[in-house]
Amino acid sequence: MSENSAATERVRRIGLGAGVFLGLALMASSAASAGGINPEADKILKSMSSYLGGLRAFSASADVDTEIIDLEGQKLQLSSSASIVNQRPGKLYVRRQGVVVDAELIFDGETLTVHGRDHNVYFQKESPGTVDDIIDTLRSGIGLDAPAADLMYGDPYPGLVSDVTSGVYLGTAFVEGVECHHLAFRQDKVDWQIWIKVGDEPLPMKYIVTTKWLTGAPQYSARFRDWDTKPKIAAKQFSFSAPEGARRLTELSADELGEPVLGGEQ
Repeated sequence: MSENSAATERVRRIGLGAGVFLGLALMASSAASAGGINPEADKILKSMSSYLGGLRAFSASADVDTEIIDLEGQKLQLSSSASIVNQRPGKLYVRRQGVVVDAELIFDGETLTVHGRDHNVYFQKESPGTVDDIIDTLRSGIGLDAPAADLMYGDPYPGLVSDVTSGVYLGTAFVEGVECHHLAFRQDKVDWQIWIKVGDEPLPMKYIVTTKWLTGAPQYSARFRDWDTKPKIAAKQFSFSAPEGARRLTELSADELGEPVLGGEQ
């Protein structure tokens, strides 16, 4: 076989493989459109939600990518890293490090603290309640958001399936070498996918949200790693002492990306 013929054959095989996958995906999509959420997808999503909600505490790290479309129409990806410690029912710690923000969120069940490490400023608010309550407060009261926060609720399932018009199960795939169930869901304004670890620890390993109503359909994605479902949590993990010279902000707002604005005046 000549070099050109071999190359043509490789392209043909790749095309056939892509066509088979596309056909399976379209079949799954059609089945879901007729019946809403595919039963297998629903079962796996509920299993993940029950497992996460049943953990007394957990910690994890994540690599987060947020896409934006600039004024010239170019799609850019902003990358950051995150670390999470969740101790139910009312303690949460999140650290975000990236080009947009270097901040930590600390909640001890009574007080919410958002500390801008890069600007040495902090905001505090008395807000007694649970982790669920504080996520709602951040979203509705301040405008802060991160789609992966959906997974921090005591029962993620209701929020995840709210307004879902269809959901499909696309088989298994590998994320960071871990075999995962691949699920895809549709809503009016966003599509989202989630990869959930196969086995008796159905942990989310990857989560992507595509915003359909914005030009260019930008995506938010989070890849989780270093899950610890029995973490040893230091006593001071959820306490905050203002660093020397830190300014206390009287209010907290969010930018168009849902990130905290922590460089303003007192």
